[in-house]
Amino acid sequence: MLEIAALFITITALFAWFNYRFIKLPATIGVMFISLMASLLLIALSHLGFDAITDWAEAWLGQINFNALLMDGMLSFLLFAGALHVDFHKLKRYRYSISFLATIGVVISTVAIGSAAWWLFATFHIAVPYLYCLVFGALISPTDPIAVLGIMRSAGAPEDMEIKIVGESLFNDGVAVVVFTMMLGAATATEALTVTHSAMLFLEEAGGGILLGLAMGYIAYWMMKSIDQYQIEVLVSLALVLGGYTLATHLHVSGPISMVIAGLFIGNRGREHAMSDTTRRYVDGFWELIDEILNAVLFVLIGLELLLIPFEWSYLIVAAPIIGVILVTRLITIGLPMMMLKHWIHYRPGTTRVLTWGGLRGGISVALALGLPESDYRNTIVMVTYLIVLFSILVQGLTIGGLVQRVLTQGAEQEADKS
Repeated sequence: MLEIAALFITITALFAWFNYRFIKLPATIGVMFISLMASLLLIALSHLGFDAITDWAEAWLGQINFNALLMDGMLSFLLFAGALHVDFHKLKRYRYSISFLATIGVVISTVAIGSAAWWLFATFHIAVPYLYCLVFGALISPTDPIAVLGIMRSAGAPEDMEIKIVGESLFNDGVAVVVFTMMLGAATATEALTVTHSAMLFLEEAGGGILLGLAMGYIAYWMMKSIDQYQIEVLVSLALVLGGYTLATHLHVSGPISMVIAGLFIGNRGREHAMSDTTRRYVDGFWELIDEILNAVLFVLIGLELLLIPFEWSYLIVAAPIIGVILVTRLITIGLPMMMLKHWIHYRPGTTRVLTWGGLRGGISVALALGLPESDYRNTIVMVTYLIVLFSILVQGLTIGGLVQRVLTQGAEQEADKS
């Protein structure tokens, strides 16, 4: 395991250096692009008869359980680090639209995307049952906070746009995992898909995650407030993430939601009342560094996963229209709450376009797909998911900055015309 970790960190460092030195793409997109090109090169070499290095790379990657690595390891650190720097008072202002997108929006998206995928699969003579299409809809619906956080900030998005999409992304993955669990249980006939059962499971997972996050966050806050020693306080925050996420899994509550709540608690109340200036500097620096390193590692791994995913050209034909369905569904789920709340909350012109195009899919969708049990439909769902994630990160991620700047320019011109 140590050899795998050492090799992977070394590759990530080399790709990050090469991107910064020569390609100069945003860090996460750059390392993913390089790793994807490396995967394609190895596949091409394999077709030319140079199988040894490709076989070695596939064997090495095969030892990594992507689902377990992200969902049971990296995700807790990344969500806590993301929530740590979110201003709760600004987040609270958009609580209604964020709550809608992170709950009802996920359910609507699951049904809409799953139904469209079922029709498209049938059209192209790919046999996937409707319940498995809903499983696909659930795993592809959430915007990925890991992808969104870094890219939206590097795009120069205004604070009001950033807080809405980051807030939604931090919460909706926990809800989507609950919906995914219910759909997968129904598809594999291990869970009853009834309104009562679904409501109870959601209450247990989401409600329990909120309560655990508050409890663990308060304990860590109390410990940090009682001392003024930045080394120990950084250690307490690290223990909060590792211990809190592990406890959540044993209690069968949502670990992602508990980490978001704990991160918001420490990042707001803890930062204001329990940390000295020195502690704030070290805590922020530590978690920013963790966030940057794990993001780079994750996106390199996403690019290299292409070596292990069976590819067929028919998947491209199906994935393309599903991408359109995803964008239209997101436009509707964003537009509805904004229309209903526009009399109470002011939204910057162009917000709908930015939030629609900025709803990136990432590692969580790939991890959930790779975690599916073996079946006749698994490879189809994994490959289509992977293609959608590649489009989301490489196309949407690289163009969201230009869209943000156009929206800001148009808004400034409209203001100038009014005056």
